[in-house]
Amino acid sequence: MTAAEPAAASAEIGVWLPWMRRALQLAALGAGRTSPNPQVGCVVLDAAGQLVGEGYHTRAGEPHAEVGALRQAGPRARGGTAVVTLEPCCHHGRTPPCSQALIAAGVARVVVALADPDPRVAGQGLAELRAAGIAVVQGVGEAEARAQNRAFLHRVRSDRPLGILKWAMSLDGRTALPNGSSQWISGPAARAWVHRLRASCDAVIVGGGTVRADDPLLTSRGQRQPEPLRVVLSHRLDLPEAARLWDQSAAPTLVAHGYGAPGRPRFRLDGLGVERLVLEPCDPDTLMQVLAKRGCNQVLWECGPELAAAALRQGCIQQLAAVVAPKLLGGDAARTPLGDLELVDVNAAASLTDGHLQRLDQDLLWQLSL
Repeated sequence: MTAAEPAAASAEIGVWLPWMRRALQLAALGAGRTSPNPQVGCVVLDAAGQLVGEGYHTRAGEPHAEVGALRQAGPRARGGTAVVTLEPCCHHGRTPPCSQALIAAGVARVVVALADPDPRVAGQGLAELRAAGIAVVQGVGEAEARAQNRAFLHRVRSDRPLGILKWAMSLDGRTALPNGSSQWISGPAARAWVHRLRASCDAVIVGGGTVRADDPLLTSRGQRQPEPLRVVLSHRLDLPEAARLWDQSAAPTLVAHGYGAPGRPRFRLDGLGVERLVLEPCDPDTLMQVLAKRGCNQVLWECGPELAAAALRQGCIQQLAAVVAPKLLGGDAARTPLGDLELVDVNAAASLTDGHLQRLDQDLLWQLSL
């Protein structure tokens, strides 16, 4: 960006922000389906400032947002403006580079919300546009675009998916009765919200204890196709022979375990067609590295207290979603959401920020960032 460009972007923000917000709306249509790619939307205006094309990235391997918008605009894009939520790519992957498509279309200006931190792009897309004589306005709607692609940005910078830890608990902080009964603490509206949350994630993770206690299905109930990957992290494969997760017709399941897991449960899972993965060490951080390599931008932890605490200790959680139901369960032995975080001073407890509280019928939902 030249010294004059920040001032230009500031002066023009009122002009371009409404169009950027439309591009962000388009980008949101691909939520939950674009990984490992980001969500991207684009609008194309002709030389007179009239809308002539719209597009968004639908899923990895499909045309990018700019290409769809330019196809719709056709020759009317020449001399016009492309408003796009993320820096256009400039490398050959499964699709050709969008920077070259914009240059070939003859646009005069490109308005971008956010630079792409992917090392294959990282400012090079904008540099190609400038070298071709295209004016670039950067930073319009940047905060909104950053929030929309928070998971993608986190994965690119950390080589880990963004992790969300979710639980439902009673008003007195219990996630189950002393006898293990936990269905249903929250109401139908909260459960429907969880299905939508799963639909926004690439994988849903539980431990062996959750499989044994709850026999979960862990799908979005059809709100996303394909369904997110269901992942079980179990050191010793102490898992039930029959479980809904072993039925691959609903959604794929991956079981990650340690080298020391016995042979019999390995063979049983193999016979059921369940994918297995040996991890060393068998812990949350190693699993997150693997899931990042598999293209997961965002994952949901719906696990028991000990695994949840381990994921927090290893920095695998960036967001917390806690559903609080107006019920009292009581019991000294009742299960709570988290195991030992190894804290010895309350002042060392993690600070949660950006808190958002909403009502789901009778339940309350707290969403916070770590």
